[in-house]
Amino acid sequence: MRLNDCHNLRDFRELARRRLPGPIFNYIDGGADDESTTRRNTAAFEACDLVPSVLRGVKEVDLSVTVMGQKLALPFYCSPTALQRLFHHRGEHAVAAAAAGCGTMFGVSSLGTVSLEELRRKHATPQVYQFYFHKDRGLNRAMLERAKAAGVNVMMLTVDSITGGNRERDKRTGFSIPFRLTLTGMVQFALKPMWGINYLAHERFRLPQLDGHVDMGGGSMSIGRYFTEMLDPSMNWDDVAEMVKLWNGPFCLKGVMSPADARRAADIGCNGVIVSNHGGRQLDGSRSAFDGLAEVVDAAGDRLDVMMDGGVMRGTHVLKALSLGAKAVGIGRAYLYPLAAAGQPGVERALHLLRDELERSMKLMGCTSVAQLSRANLRLRPA
Repeated sequence: MRLNDCHNLRDFRELARRRLPGPIFNYIDGGADDESTTRRNTAAFEACDLVPSVLRGVKEVDLSVTVMGQKLALPFYCSPTALQRLFHHRGEHAVAAAAAGCGTMFGVSSLGTVSLEELRRKHATPQVYQFYFHKDRGLNRAMLERAKAAGVNVMMLTVDSITGGNRERDKRTGFSIPFRLTLTGMVQFALKPMWGINYLAHERFRLPQLDGHVDMGGGSMSIGRYFTEMLDPSMNWDDVAEMVKLWNGPFCLKGVMSPADARRAADIGCNGVIVSNHGGRQLDGSRSAFDGLAEVVDAAGDRLDVMMDGGVMRGTHVLKALSLGAKAVGIGRAYLYPLAAAGQPGVERALHLLRDELERSMKLMGCTSVAQLSRANLRLRPA
């Protein structure tokens, strides 16, 4: 199977599965507990039908949007994700370059594997920083100031990860940073020697946003343990309000599922919220992001830019979210599988396919711009 054989996300997922050691593939692919929310995130889109209009004259389609003060050529962006250089040695550089080529923004995680400064220097496209709130308040302030100095465009505080989700796939393989694998995990690495050659032949793996600040355990630390031991479950609205003032720029909360929380975010000065359940990787049984989107949009009114992520696999999924009122849609696994499959060319192909799907769907819906999309385009199927 080659990159040119990939025509949708399932194809990219299969190519990634063939190229990655099992523990790393399962880290991308898995969710919390029984993974019911991970599955529901995509299934929710399928319970909503599109109602097209015809004879509208749709020779040209404008997909551009403005979200969080950033003008984007596309209404979807690359959400911040951790540990990208485990999936491909180019990691965030590959994703940032692909996003820049498509005129959209990309996110960098606190657990990113390339520094904010290096990415800002090399890739001229809007950059979002996914901030994890640590127990060490001095570290939080230092990270905030560093992001501002680096020229980050949007601060994105993750609020659904104050403790680690129960990611049982990682427990079975022993996936951790650095690696401390079970016997089964070690066998999986041995079966994919090219991954190991690339991993060892390139720049040493590290977490530059946390270097000098956080001890990842000396020997090893699972991501779940990092969330549970390093992050601050006492974080509250007063802490966030202080961060908003210190940042003094575009600021959004990632992981909002409640209309009341969206209103509270607006009250303390946030500019946006992202309706998200962390890809089903935290609270299993949580409502899907798409199912909760309309309520949050209605609660936010014109006070917030509402975005969403979770389960997006097709251009029609993006279209449905935009029709419900999302200003833009984040993708995660939809670019991580392509990254693992083929690096930057993989991410580029995935973004181009998603763009083409969305443009084609807009034409078939009879809409020439994102502004023309509305809930009148949709019908929910009876439960």
